[in-house]
Amino acid sequence: MSVPETAYVGRPISRVDGPKKVSGAAKYAAEYNMPGLLYGVVVSSEIARGTITEIDTAEAEAVPGVVKVLTHANRPSLAWFDRSYRDEIAPTGSPFRPLGGAEIKFSGQPVALVVAETFETARHAAMLVRVKVKAKHHATGLEAHQAEAQEPPKGKVGYSPPQSRGDAEKALTTPAASVSVDERYSLPSQHHNPMEPFATTAVWEGGGKLTVYDKTQGCQNVRDYLCKVFGDSHDDLRVVSPFVGGAFGSGLRPQYQVVLAVMAAKELERSVRVSLTRQQMFTIGYRPGTLQRVALGSAPDGTLGAIIHEAVAETSQFEDYVENVVNWTGMLYRCDNIRLDYRIVPLDLMTPIDMRAPGAATGIFALEVAMDELAVKLGVDPVALRLKNYAEEDQVEGKPFSSKELRACYQLGAERFGWARRDPEPRSMRRGDTLVGWGMATGVWDAMQGAAKARAILNADGKLTVSSATADIGPGTYTIMTQIAAEALGLPLEDVTFLLGDSSMPTSPVQGGSWTASTIGSAVQKVCLAVRERVFALAKKAEGSSLAHASHDEVEFADGRVRLIADPDRGVTIVEALRSGGGKPIEEEAKSQPDLAKQAPFSRYSHSAIFAEVEVDPDFGTVKVTRVVNAVAAGRILNPKTARSQVMGAVVMGIGMALHEESVMDHALGRFMNHSLAEFHVPVNADIGQIDVIFAEERDDVVNPLGVKGIGEIGLVGTAAAVVNAIHHATGRRVRDLPVTLDKLL
Repeated sequence: MSVPETAYVGRPISRVDGPKKVSGAAKYAAEYNMPGLLYGVVVSSEIARGTITEIDTAEAEAVPGVVKVLTHANRPSLAWFDRSYRDEIAPTGSPFRPLGGAEIKFSGQPVALVVAETFETARHAAMLVRVKVKAKHHATGLEAHQAEAQEPPKGKVGYSPPQSRGDAEKALTTPAASVSVDERYSLPSQHHNPMEPFATTAVWEGGGKLTVYDKTQGCQNVRDYLCKVFGDSHDDLRVVSPFVGGAFGSGLRPQYQVVLAVMAAKELERSVRVSLTRQQMFTIGYRPGTLQRVALGSAPDGTLGAIIHEAVAETSQFEDYVENVVNWTGMLYRCDNIRLDYRIVPLDLMTPIDMRAPGAATGIFALEVAMDELAVKLGVDPVALRLKNYAEEDQVEGKPFSSKELRACYQLGAERFGWARRDPEPRSMRRGDTLVGWGMATGVWDAMQGAAKARAILNADGKLTVSSATADIGPGTYTIMTQIAAEALGLPLEDVTFLLGDSSMPTSPVQGGSWTASTIGSAVQKVCLAVRERVFALAKKAEGSSLAHASHDEVEFADGRVRLIADPDRGVTIVEALRSGGGKPIEEEAKSQPDLAKQAPFSRYSHSAIFAEVEVDPDFGTVKVTRVVNAVAAGRILNPKTARSQVMGAVVMGIGMALHEESVMDHALGRFMNHSLAEFHVPVNADIGQIDVIFAEERDDVVNPLGVKGIGEIGLVGTAAAVVNAIHHATGRRVRDLPVTLDKLL
């Protein structure tokens, strides 16, 4: 039974949820209103470490309209053990418990929640809560405390301890590494800053039941977490999140406002909304600051003889957050002598959290700038150096790649960019008085698949509804799942509805890591194929059916019909088939999971080649990224339009990483100081030039039934390095500490 290959999948379909978003019909977590709604405002700690000795709430409680002030002293009894606070992707350690006690663990920690009849009343009363503390010495500086770095424990989902091979230290002293680079690189902490701040509307349904509208990348993760914390059953607590106004990883774990909203709703038996301010958004997870060393040694012909990559990153005092920072270096280039080391430094900060391309965006930056430095020393083209050391197999795992079209990325990207016209001499290219620089870098990211379920209901009118409890944080999940389902059953797109973001729907993991298309898409395809089987059986039995004696291989689903491939005019409509079965809906549920036997012999990754052009004012040091070409190999592209949008957004984020974004810590206070969009700079339209996205053709029958790899992260990895390398080409100055600000070029 065949599906027309070009029916919907692979076509640039516009977002099916677009009309709701542009018309304002899409509702976000803080937009669910109901009679009697109360408003909660968080009171935040002003110190980074210490103990609360007294909280005076009398003045706040005296304000007319204030209903309750919750603190650690009067909160309801909650779960006792750490395991109850450990969510789906929690690292090892003891998770933070909102209002869990008198101890203050980081600046901005919630110490009270003021609940009132109006938001304005709650905000005013929150200013009247008096908190007395006994401050303790705090440590918030990664560089100052890097000597305290420790070996990270195992246990975080997705983390793999780095694996060294050969003897890199000895190899660096041999003729095989006679040309060398040995430098330090640093990246600051960065906050995600999605447009939609974190918010929760906890709706009291009566009888102990709650519907929780939350900003999250995993509604079932939040539900399971809340049920453990509050001792509820899944029947009594439902989490809903159909639309998310950006997250970039910040919504992977439940944030503290969801606990406070549910706590207040249960305590008062009323609906409560808690929204974080932009300033409070800087009191939750972030990309951790990192210090790195990369040493490369090569023969005079550019063959790599030794690589050392070390990284030290920050975590909190209470959880061991870890990332795969140096691991990519072990498999991106061919080299027999590699030493990799990764350590973490516990500081008096909130626990970091995954931020788009966690670990890879950080580690690849240092590696790819070092590769550019080596190319300059060798006097060879940066692309040629990478091709010289091209890895045909994954040396870490000793496995071939399921597919790898990185060579095609180099070729396609270089041709589109015009790389052959590059004069390698720094400061040699100009437009008028402006310096022009061209740089490039490589990107790599995992191609993953998880286990998930999907449900499909095909009604007698031929309308199909498919659902899974995944999220759509912006990549176009609604759209590509609709495409997969419509193609599987040969239905018009307008006859297919995909639902997500509801914990009562079939099981789904959090949306992150670029695995949603692979994970949920495989489940959607599987459940729709199960529906096909039943439709075909009914079509064969329909009165006067021309398919009565047809086999699976002889029919196709297209245009709302089941028809003979050899004679498309002969067939049965899906509606007729259902009518022959008495008009009853067809309902199926299916679980999809990785085919480990098929996947295990291979390493599975997406790859990219990024080319960037910058213009630098030689007098003022201002940098403008005028052009970026990003060539991506990510398996089958389900929707070129939404895929291109994903890569473009990732490139913009990479430009922000290179030139703008930095969470600045005042170590005397232990607090992030530039906690607003006026002071934490992200790229705006004026900062962005032309972005050209190319998808290299790549077929992969191993990664999953759809052959997709995911593109949310790969567009970011390597972009910052390409920009920094272009700046060096333009100016002759090598900047190794992000972001590249004016003072570093003057």
